[in-house]
Amino acid sequence: MTPTTLNRLLIVLLLIAGKCTYGSFKKDSLPFNVAYYQDNTNKLKATQVHEKLFVQLPNREVLNLGVDDATFWIKLSTTKDIVFDKNVLFIEQVRVKSYEMYREKQGELPHLQQPLVLPGYDKLKNVQGISYLLTDTIRKDEVIYLKLKSHENFIAKISIVTQDNIVAKNSFRDVFFGIYTGVMLIMFIYNLFLFIVVRDKSYIHYVFYILFTWLTQISIQGYGEIYIWNSLPLVNSYSVVLCSLLALLFADLFTISFLNTKVFAPRAHKAFLTYIVLILLTICCIFLLDNRTAFMIMQVIIMTGVILALSTSYYVYFKKHFKPAGYYNIAWTILFIGAIFFILKDYSIIPYNNFTTYLLQISSALEVLLLSFALADKINFFKKENEIAQAQALNASLENQKLIKEQNIVLEKKVHERTEELQSANSTLNITLTNLKETQSQLVDAEKMAALGQLTAGIAHEINNPINFVTSNIKPLELDINDLKDIITKYEEIDFDGDVKAQVEEIEAFKKQIDLGFVNNEIVSLLSGISEGAKRTAEIIRSLRNFSRLDESDMKPVDLNEGLQSTLVLVRNNMPHNLTVINELGNLPKVECQPGKINQVFMNLVSNAVQAIKSKKVPADEEFLTIKSWYEEQQVKISIKDTGIGMTEETKHRIFEPFFTTKDIGEGTGLGLSIVFSIIEKHKGHIDVISKLGVGTEFIITLNVNPE
Repeated sequence: MTPTTLNRLLIVLLLIAGKCTYGSFKKDSLPFNVAYYQDNTNKLKATQVHEKLFVQLPNREVLNLGVDDATFWIKLSTTKDIVFDKNVLFIEQVRVKSYEMYREKQGELPHLQQPLVLPGYDKLKNVQGISYLLTDTIRKDEVIYLKLKSHENFIAKISIVTQDNIVAKNSFRDVFFGIYTGVMLIMFIYNLFLFIVVRDKSYIHYVFYILFTWLTQISIQGYGEIYIWNSLPLVNSYSVVLCSLLALLFADLFTISFLNTKVFAPRAHKAFLTYIVLILLTICCIFLLDNRTAFMIMQVIIMTGVILALSTSYYVYFKKHFKPAGYYNIAWTILFIGAIFFILKDYSIIPYNNFTTYLLQISSALEVLLLSFALADKINFFKKENEIAQAQALNASLENQKLIKEQNIVLEKKVHERTEELQSANSTLNITLTNLKETQSQLVDAEKMAALGQLTAGIAHEINNPINFVTSNIKPLELDINDLKDIITKYEEIDFDGDVKAQVEEIEAFKKQIDLGFVNNEIVSLLSGISEGAKRTAEIIRSLRNFSRLDESDMKPVDLNEGLQSTLVLVRNNMPHNLTVINELGNLPKVECQPGKINQVFMNLVSNAVQAIKSKKVPADEEFLTIKSWYEEQQVKISIKDTGIGMTEETKHRIFEPFFTTKDIGEGTGLGLSIVFSIIEKHKGHIDVISKLGVGTEFIITLNVNPE
C-alpha cells in the first residue's frame, strides 16, 4: 500500500469516526439554562454579580469563551424544580487557574460552596476536573454561579454526573494516557537507539520532538502540574505554550534534515530557517508576555508551521519524487485532521465525547508511529538508491575497464610514436643546449673582454698622464743640468797663472746670463713633478696588481675596502668632470671570498653607476657617487649609490635577468648584473636594489664574514 493510499484511507476513517460520534450526541442533556458574564476587571464580587447582564449560551454543555484575560461568571438557572440523586456538577477543565461556586436563593445572599473532594482522589482533583456536589433539589428560584479563570483559552464541558462516573472517567483517562505515554516512550527509546547507531541528525531532532510533544500533552491533561512542576507555578502556567513551541522547533529541524530542503526546496529551506528564528525569539520573549497573548501567538505560529511543513512535504514528494516524504505527509495530515476535529468538538460541530476528547493524543501517537516509518523508509530509500548507484558504478567500472583496455592499445602505440619523437627532440635539444652553453660562454667572455677593454683604456689613460708629466719635465731638466755643467766646466778651466779675477768675473757674468737661481728652483720643481708622476704610476700599478686577481678561484680573507679603492682608481678616467666621489669606508674585518670575483662585482656596479650619471639628459652641476661600507651583525655591507637616471619598477624587477639591458644595441650584452647576482649568490650573500626614477639607484651588497 502506497503512502498516498494509506493517507486517504486514514482520513476517511477519521471522518467516519466523527460521524459515528455525532450520531450519539444528545442535545440539551444539561437541565439548566446557561449564561455567562465576562469580568475584564477580574474584581467582581459574588454580591455584585446578580446586577450584571448575562449572555445566554446556545450550547449549554460546552463553554468556549476564548482566550481573554478575564474572569468568567457562569450562571446556571432553571424554570422548574429539579431533583438530583447525589449528583455532581462536573467541569472538565484541568487548566483552570481559579474556580469558585456560589448558590443564591430568592432573598438570600450568594454563599460559597466548596468543591467536592472524592475519597482517595484528592491528589487527582485537577486531573479529573472540578466537582461540586449538588443538593437533592434545585428550586426554580435558585441560581448557581460559577466563577472561573483559565490559564489559556477557556474551553470546558459542564455535565451532571455521579461520583462513580467521575471515578470511572478518571480511571479511563489514566489508562489511556498511560498507553499513550508507553507508545511515546517506546518511540523515544527506539529512535534514540537508531540515532546512536546511524548518526543521522534527523533521529535526534525526532527524539526531541517526541519528548516535547509528550510534555505538551501532559501539560494539557494536567499531569505535569502534579508530577513534574508542581512546585513551579510559573512553569505550569506557560508549560503548554513553551512545550508546544519547543516541539514545533524540533519538528522544523526534523523537517529540514528529513526532507533535505536545502537541496529539494531551497526557497522553503530559507522559509524554515526564518521560521526557526521566529520560534526562538518567541521562546525568549514568552515570559515577558501574559499567558493568553503567548498562547494566541503560539497558535498562529503552529498553524503557519503546519501549513509550511505540509506544503513543503507535498512538493518534495510529488515534484522531487522523494518517496519517504509520503509517510511524512500522512503523519502530518493525520495530526492536522485530528487537531481540526479536536477543535470542532469545542464548537459543538462534532460531539464532545471520549473519542473527540482523546483525538489529539490518538492522532499524535499515530503521527509519531508514521514518522518512525518515514525514517525507516528513508533509510530503505537511500539504501536502495545506494544499491542502484553501486550497480551502476559496477557497470560503469566494467565498461571503463573495457574502454581502458582498448585505449591502452591505442595509447601504447601513441606512446611508442611519441617516445621516438621525444628521443629525436631530445637529441636536437642536447645539440641546442650545447650551442647555448657555447654561446653563453662566448657572451660571458665578451662581457669580460668588454670590461677588460674598458679597464685597459682607463689604465692606459691613467698611466699616460703621469708618464707624459715625467717626459715633459726631462727636457727642461736636461737643459738646466747642462747650464750647471757649463758653470762647472768654466770653474774647471780657470787658469790660476793668469788673471783669475777677470776669469771669475766672466763666470759670474755667465751665471747672471743663465739666471742660476731660477735654474736651481726649476730643477727642484722638475724633480718634484717627476717624483709625483712616478708615485701616481706606482699607485696605478699597485691597483692594477690588486684588481688583476680576476681569475682567482680560491677563497681567502680579503680587505674589501682595498678592492673598492682599487676599483675607483681604475675607473677614475671614465668619470665625468662634475662627478664627486664620496668615500665612507668603515672599519671592516677581512671577508672569506674570491677576491677577483668580488672585484668584478665592484667594477660592474661602479661602471653602471657612472654610466647612469652620464646618461642623464640634463646633468646637475655636481653629481655624486657614494661608496659606503660597514660591519653589522656578523655581516659586511657595501653600498654603491649614484644620482643617475634611476629605474622604473618593471626595470628593477628584471635587471638581474640574463641578456636584459636598457642600453642601446651594441653597447652591452645584458650579462653584467646577471654575473654580479651569480657571484654574490655563490658567496651566499644577497644584493638589494633601491631605485627611483629620476633620483638615482643604490645597490647594497651583504656578505657573511665566514660563509659556510
